[in-house]
Amino acid sequence: MPRAEILIVDDAPEIIDILRRVLSPEYAIRVAGNARLALRAAFSASPPSLILLDVTMPEMDGYEVCRTLKADDATRAIPVIFITARASTDDEAYGFSIGAADYLVKPISPPVVLARVRTHLALYAHQRDLEQRVAERTADLLARTRELEETRLEVIRRLGRAGEFRDNETGLHLIRLGHYARLLGLAVGFSDAEADQLMHASVLHDIGKIGIPDRILLKPDRLTSEEFDVIKTHCQIGAEIIGEHAEGLLAVARTIALTHHEKWNGSGYPAGLIGEDIPLVGRITAIADTFDALTSRRPYKAPWPLNDALSWIGERAGLCFQPQLVERFLAMRPEIEAIRHSFEDR
Repeated sequence: MPRAEILIVDDAPEIIDILRRVLSPEYAIRVAGNARLALRAAFSASPPSLILLDVTMPEMDGYEVCRTLKADDATRAIPVIFITARASTDDEAYGFSIGAADYLVKPISPPVVLARVRTHLALYAHQRDLEQRVAERTADLLARTRELEETRLEVIRRLGRAGEFRDNETGLHLIRLGHYARLLGLAVGFSDAEADQLMHASVLHDIGKIGIPDRILLKPDRLTSEEFDVIKTHCQIGAEIIGEHAEGLLAVARTIALTHHEKWNGSGYPAGLIGEDIPLVGRITAIADTFDALTSRRPYKAPWPLNDALSWIGERAGLCFQPQLVERFLAMRPEIEAIRHSFEDR
């Protein structure tokens, strides 16, 4: 293995000669006669493994060099050993306070210098080894976390797809709905993370349809009032399937499942909530779900033209939907068209 490299920084040639003789049998030696050259060497492409640094130098002293090194991530970890004639306790304490690894007083003892250098190089190597292990384990943990998160999202997507299969809807409906919801969420101030969570949670908006009997859910004719009352229960069924969660994606999904059929004027279901009593994620999903239902082909209807669907949404601002959300949604027509084109039913 290549030998560790020691940078000796001192403006006294005789000190440099002594240190070179002591250390060169075991280590590669570099020399800097002033602070400027020392910093150039430290910030080079091949920085030293340890720095022996004189305190008293012209223009910039060793303390300032040390502070500069410790202030930069690239050089902060390099051990710095002060070698100086300043022998007071205050000088030594100050050296340690600004990040020095050790403090040796002139005249130097060669065996002591060699022992201290060996010790701090060993500590430095151990520290780098620990940091490397932490970095590797952190990378592994992040990879496992991402894999777990992707598995969880896939389970959620598949569960949502199961609900759509029962209603003869396509999986692309869920994808479009999620993207519409994300787009609208960002437009009203959601962060990227919040908008992504909304997109994934909206997949489960109709999961409660699993609990609706086929004779009602798949009935081709108009539902009776009693049958429609059964249909309404899919919101509560969905909330029960998702379960109670204090926070996170499933908590949002439960809220959406429970409230995406509520209407701004209070005529929705299951609770008849009015206005801002309806959670924002439910208000957003209601617009996204309704718009995609209008513009999608179903066994009982052809897809509506885009202009007709947007006009219908606009006409129901203040009735079914929050007016401000409708305004934001209608203003994003180019983005809406891009989503429809990207995830068009084939």
